[in-house]
Amino acid sequence: MTGNILPLGKLPAEVLAEMLAGAPLDDERVLLGPGIGLDCAVVAPSGDLLVFKSDPITFATDNIGWYGVQVAANDIVTTGATPRWYLVTLLLPEGMTDAALVESIRQQLFDACRQQGISLIGGHTEITYGLTRPILVGTMIGEVPPERLVTPRGARPGDVLLLTKGVPIEATALLAREVPERLEGVLNEAELKEAAAFLHSPGISITRDAQVAMRAGRVTAMHDPTEGGLAAALWELAQATGCSLRVDISAVPVPLLSRRICAALGLDPLSAIASGALLMTVAAEDAFAVQAALQQEGIACAQIGYVEEGEALVWTTTETLLVRPERDEIARVFEAN
Repeated sequence: MTGNILPLGKLPAEVLAEMLAGAPLDDERVLLGPGIGLDCAVVAPSGDLLVFKSDPITFATDNIGWYGVQVAANDIVTTGATPRWYLVTLLLPEGMTDAALVESIRQQLFDACRQQGISLIGGHTEITYGLTRPILVGTMIGEVPPERLVTPRGARPGDVLLLTKGVPIEATALLAREVPERLEGVLNEAELKEAAAFLHSPGISITRDAQVAMRAGRVTAMHDPTEGGLAAALWELAQATGCSLRVDISAVPVPLLSRRICAALGLDPLSAIASGALLMTVAAEDAFAVQAALQQEGIACAQIGYVEEGEALVWTTTETLLVRPERDEIARVFEAN
């Protein structure tokens, strides 16, 4: 691919054809996938329930294709479903897009899909007026047998609240990748690289977390803490379950690098975008088995509270209401740039 800047509008046919060549399409039920002049995808039905989720990627520019797949898949797996098919709309900035940028995002998308066995079945790509950075909007479709479906309505008083990995993994990676200059004097070069690598280790995907937990015990509800972080996710889960949540803030794991970055930028780590952690409610008698199974797979898991009777509120163990974020903490960082 050449480095020439591409014009406004749809990608040139030869660039688009090269972009679509080799798209992950391992599912034999995909009857019509992406291609020049193919405006719709066609997938043969099955007897399972279909689960749909659409997500934009707006904060990240580096590795945007990887983010897109992980974030959408994360929501799908919280229902107990397996991510199967992905459609992506990619809007690229005028005057800044060349074939090399297209190839980079293509590779990110394809690699992320292949790692989870997801077929990329279609979407739309164009160079758009007025953008200063790529914008990606993806729709993920998953499948789940009816008897395996998990929804927040399954949580019951007495269930235990578990949290995998820690928070805020995604904010840590985003800040290290997007505004490294703001962290000069806070982290050395090796620490900055380690924080940027949070994207992959411990990673923003919760697919394995959900699958291991589901096999190990009775998971009654799952939620993916994204914008607004764990604090927002707890409030959303309380509203969805119709029960009160009681949370021990001191039990919430916050990695040291995350804590240092948040402190330096004046951010609350509980209210910053937190993909990579899985929040779930588990039947009390199965909580230990679920924790043990996750830890055996190298996935840290902490008990941070429980579900109780009462209004849909989030209480701390010190009898105060947990503050519900009005917006994500890292928005303030990006506004300042």
